[in-house]
Amino acid sequence: MIGIVGGGIAGLAAAYRLQNRGHDVRVFEAADSLGGLAATYETDGDDIEKFYHHLSKSEETIVELAGELGLEDDLEWRIGKNAYYVDGVVHPLDTAWQIAAYPHMSLYDKFRLGMLTLGVDVRGGVPDFDAYEELAEYEHTPIEEFVVEHTTRGVYDNFVDPLLDGKFGERKHDVSASWFLGRVRFRGERDLLRGEKLGYFDGGFAPFIDALVSAVGREHIETGARVTELDTDGEAVSTLTVDTDDGTETHEVESVVVATMPNVLEDLTGFPCDIDFQGAVCGLATMSESLMDTYWLNIAHDAPFGSLIEHTNFVPKERYGGDHLLYVASYVQGPHEALWQMSDEEVEDAWFDEIEDMFPDFDRSAVEEFRIARNPRAGPVYERGYLDLVVPYDLGEEVAEGVYYAGMASEAQYPERSLNGGIVAGYEVADRIDRRL
Repeated sequence: MIGIVGGGIAGLAAAYRLQNRGHDVRVFEAADSLGGLAATYETDGDDIEKFYHHLSKSEETIVELAGELGLEDDLEWRIGKNAYYVDGVVHPLDTAWQIAAYPHMSLYDKFRLGMLTLGVDVRGGVPDFDAYEELAEYEHTPIEEFVVEHTTRGVYDNFVDPLLDGKFGERKHDVSASWFLGRVRFRGERDLLRGEKLGYFDGGFAPFIDALVSAVGREHIETGARVTELDTDGEAVSTLTVDTDDGTETHEVESVVVATMPNVLEDLTGFPCDIDFQGAVCGLATMSESLMDTYWLNIAHDAPFGSLIEHTNFVPKERYGGDHLLYVASYVQGPHEALWQMSDEEVEDAWFDEIEDMFPDFDRSAVEEFRIARNPRAGPVYERGYLDLVVPYDLGEEVAEGVYYAGMASEAQYPERSLNGGIVAGYEVADRIDRRL
């Protein structure tokens, strides 16, 4: 049997691939639900993710898997409208004309930023279309240094720097230009007349997770099952110890996939990971009226949140019983930050005080329900030298033969973490196990 620790997207993807190759698998998930960061809330219609989700056109592996699971017709590609809130004004930034009209950068700034977005280096006057293909070349370059050199100081100060504040806070100067370039590339396809194309399943991501669970077979998955020990008989993995409500179980295994955060890997094997992770505090407001016209609003000033995401400006509100759904999202760089230490009620007051200042016409009584989800390890801090810190897929040399890793600290989640990356990581370890066995 192959034991899989973790029932998130990577663990389920590994189980799916291994089963398709004829292997016996068993998934052990400590929580009572599956899907990890794709867990959901109930609404008056479709369920919705506790942490906002959508797909980019560049995420090909998850799209292929959806097709294999029979969900190709349920994946809808919609326009996700984006805007930037600067000095009390919402500036749409979807079409070429809106970008040209943005008043906080010069035309030359916008030209240089546009060339970078297209992957073209125009320094020296001769366009280089391959300059940004190898992200690792910029792994040790700070973002500020890179953006100023490859675009302009105005692009960094008036556009990029506020976004970094919202994403990485006090750690922004530690992040590499590779992450920035990867984020630009990750965004995928854009309709110049309408905006960016983003994917979302009819019914949300819950039907996708359900279909993947069904493909693996619920009988091969155990929830409320915490793996507490991984034993080796000298050089190879031999057994897993699992705690459940019914007691302690021991399972003989020929391979183990640890598809969790790296702290769990270290607890089970002693293998250390030096990657720092940032937490997330994400609120979901159910409202009787809309706050804004855009889907994703980035904030340029020092607000107590990084972005406002009105989901029902992307997916019709009729799918949620007619309610308007708004995410309020913020990253934290550690438990020392004030936001992390606040109660949910304090967070709600601070956030909606700010929203009322930003949108004076908004009536706070329109908020019918506000739910907050927290995760202390929502994503890595992509600091310079990050590739030297990723955990190998195959830990045969470092731990014991038959031990594999497919969690958030794997190479598939570089330079940006995603559900697609989780599936790629799961497939990578499954292929290695299949070859070995």
